[in-house]
Amino acid sequence: MTEKTDSHYMKMALGLARRGCGSTWPNPAVGCVILDQSGHVAGRGHTGEGGRPHAETVALSRAGRAAEGGTAYVTLEPCAHHGQTPPCAEALIAAKLARVVVATGDPDPRVSGRGLTMLKNAGIDVDFGVCQAAADQVNEGFLKRISAHRPLITVKLATSLDGRIATASGESKWITGPDSRWRGHLLRANHDAILVGSGTVKADDPSLDCRLPGLESRSPVRIIVDSDLSVPLDSRVIETAEKSPTWIMTARPAADRRHALEQKAVKVIRCGADSEGQVNLPKMMNLLAEEGITRLLCEGGAQLNASLFRASLVDRVYWFRSSSVIGGDGLAAIAAIGVDDLSAAPRLSLVRSGRTGNDSWQEYKVGL
Repeated sequence: MTEKTDSHYMKMALGLARRGCGSTWPNPAVGCVILDQSGHVAGRGHTGEGGRPHAETVALSRAGRAAEGGTAYVTLEPCAHHGQTPPCAEALIAAKLARVVVATGDPDPRVSGRGLTMLKNAGIDVDFGVCQAAADQVNEGFLKRISAHRPLITVKLATSLDGRIATASGESKWITGPDSRWRGHLLRANHDAILVGSGTVKADDPSLDCRLPGLESRSPVRIIVDSDLSVPLDSRVIETAEKSPTWIMTARPAADRRHALEQKAVKVIRCGADSEGQVNLPKMMNLLAEEGITRLLCEGGAQLNASLFRASLVDRVYWFRSSSVIGGDGLAAIAAIGVDDLSAAPRLSLVRSGRTGNDSWQEYKVGL
């Protein structure tokens, strides 16, 4: 195959992988395309919900005997360890493929080069690094969880043109329009979990689900930062916890309050406190990684946003802006983060941008 052909089929596999973003945790979202000996697509697959079945298994089952002597395009190094299913590297070998093209490696210590070695030792031609940057971006959350022991964290903002999330009186519905809100729901569907503070729950009583038609089942785990378990028991997120997973991250779990929440199917996780008595955010992110969360979307208020920036825990910013101007007496989207000189200010680089109705949106990566 030519380099151009390899890139074409790997992009196809990456498109399949993206379908799993937000639903495969704690496993990565992987795509696989298999060509028969004549170069025709014989099978395609992506990782299923909860990480099973694996993309290679799905593609091989669809290709059947046509995989023999063919080529497989896989967005992440095939697993080499026995878990709930046999290693995908073994499945590719058993299918008698002639060649396997892999986009990027799997840093999991149980894999980390072993999958590639297994394929090579079986006499299969292996090419590595095709569309690697794009593959790393698709599984940035999984890679972050393994390498940094925390999820990929995206802060979503919906503001006026001058960066305000509410008027001086507290009015905030709706600063941005319906098209922006629908795109925001798509973001929820593509993340494992959504994070807010207890203040947001008290002020807005949000449901924090995905309400896009056809994607309702892709609602993320709802996570609330609540240092002293003060969230109202009759709030929507608590009352619906039996239907949609709801976790509270706390510093001081009073026994009676914890019991009341757990009776409503809420999972309470103690994170310890920082120097100010609030939830220790770095420790909280470590615990979320242990729970399997790879992609976390923060829709909190100004204080939580600021706390994440102060702790250097923001990887991406997704910013919706309306065309209205509220002015300096409005509530800023990000509270004080303690920047005394410009050299200490967080720097963001624009990844992409567009329009939703009368609003604009920008996606930023933290760091230049």
